[in-house]
Amino acid sequence: MTLDIQEILGLLPHRYPFLLIDRIVEFERTKRLVAIKNVTINEPFFQGHFPGYPIMPGVLVVEAMAQAGGIIMMYELEDRNSKLVVFTGIDEAKFRRPITPGDQVRIEVEVISFKPRRGRISGKAFVDGKLACEAILSCQVVPRARETKPTAQSAEPLNEAQVEAEAAAAAAVTGTE
Repeated sequence: MTLDIQEILGLLPHRYPFLLIDRIVEFERTKRLVAIKNVTINEPFFQGHFPGYPIMPGVLVVEAMAQAGGIIMMYELEDRNSKLVVFTGIDEAKFRRPITPGDQVRIEVEVISFKPRRGRISGKAFVDGKLACEAILSCQVVPRARETKPTAQSAEPLNEAQVEAEAAAAAAVTGTE
């Protein structure tokens, strides 16, 4: 099976400039996936990494592998619009050669373990058939909606003694009384 960019956008929440997968060229559900990332000089990270010698940051190569693995997980979720797949671990990462503008990166991920809410994959990134990066990645499925924390507006109002105590504490910090 193959997926184009529109289908990828339907599975991953990532958007420009952080979507690092352009196309899926092979996909065996719950087993493996091969993705393509076309690297251009227009990538925003090249402005600072490194001027005069542009190299794709290794952490973004690993992120591209994680996104490819995330597609495997998200494809199997019926409630994918209410879920996210997040990193929980990176092991055995090795960076073999730089990835530069004009390179086409072939990202190959294979499932090591696949459970309904967590997974582990082996990822490799190749340029011109040569290994550029490899890592073992772990991930977990979490709810997309964040838990809300109480805000000052939603918290119970302070009583007079609490207000005076906070004012005294602020005055002690600033040296005013």
